[in-house]
Amino acid sequence: MVGVAAACFATVGDLAESTLKRDLGIKDMGSILPGHGGIMDRMDSLLVVVPVTWALLTIFVPV
Repeated sequence: MVGVAAACFATVGDLAESTLKRDLGIKDMGSILPGHGGIMDRMDSLLVVVPVTWALLTIFVPV
C-alpha cells in the first residue's frame, strides 16, 4: 500500500513541478546539476512522497 501511494504521489510531485517550471518559462530550476534540470528536478518527487509515506506509516504501523 505504501509503495503504490509513493509511486502515485511521486508522479504527482513531478507533474506539479513541471507545471510550475512551464508556467515560469524556465528549463532548469538551478545550476548545480547543469543539464539535469537542477536540484529541484531531483527532489520534486520526494517533497510530496515523504510526508505521504510518513503519514501512512504513522497510521498503519504501531509503535
